[in-house]
Amino acid sequence: MVIAERQSLLSSEITLAETRPRFMQTMIRVAQEFRFDHVSIIAAPGANDIFLAPLVQESTIPAQFVKEFDRRHFLRDCPILPRMVDSILPQSWSLHESGPSVDFSCPEEMHELLMRFGLYMGTIFPVNSVDSTRFFVRFDGKRDMLSQVELNELGMISIHAFDVFDRMRRAGQTAGNALSARELEVLRWTSQGKTSVEIGRILSLSDHTVNAYMNNAIKKLDCVNRTQLVAKAIRLKLIN
Repeated sequence: MVIAERQSLLSSEITLAETRPRFMQTMIRVAQEFRFDHVSIIAAPGANDIFLAPLVQESTIPAQFVKEFDRRHFLRDCPILPRMVDSILPQSWSLHESGPSVDFSCPEEMHELLMRFGLYMGTIFPVNSVDSTRFFVRFDGKRDMLSQVELNELGMISIHAFDVFDRMRRAGQTAGNALSARELEVLRWTSQGKTSVEIGRILSLSDHTVNAYMNNAIKKLDCVNRTQLVAKAIRLKLIN
């Protein structure tokens, strides 16, 4: 496929994504088009961050990898993420099977973990939200290093993709901020299958008050019923 045509097609699909799950489905297709196995959107680590998991916004990398990465406190040992915080340029790396290399100097245990999960090569694109929050769009897999043409193309797609993602992220934050603590509490219990009467007993409220909180949440998130409300709240990551 001609480069301009592929970039236009993928960008159009990203634009049409209306939810974060749909967005990630499209990003998986982008990763596959460039022969990557995984794609992630990660918040840039701050000076006091020691764990990767809280920074991951969306990712197809196995959760077990992140769990082991954090258990060993590898974030501060990572030779890529910290130096990307102030860089505007994309960074790529490739692991050597024999062990850590000069351009990816890391603990032997980190190298082994990356290899075990098939993260032999990666590329990160730094991006900024309109609120100046810094993020990375990251691709990982087993392919060879990107050519400059591929890097330019994927960089343009990543910038556009993050713009779409960031609008969803900020919309979710606005929605979450709109709900009161009590409304969120009632919503969480509802998502676990509790009735208004049961929630009232748990929270020492009348079922009438519980219903009032629920109706307020339905209106604030522009839903028509509890089922849609719970589904939307999960999609916006207001509840688990």
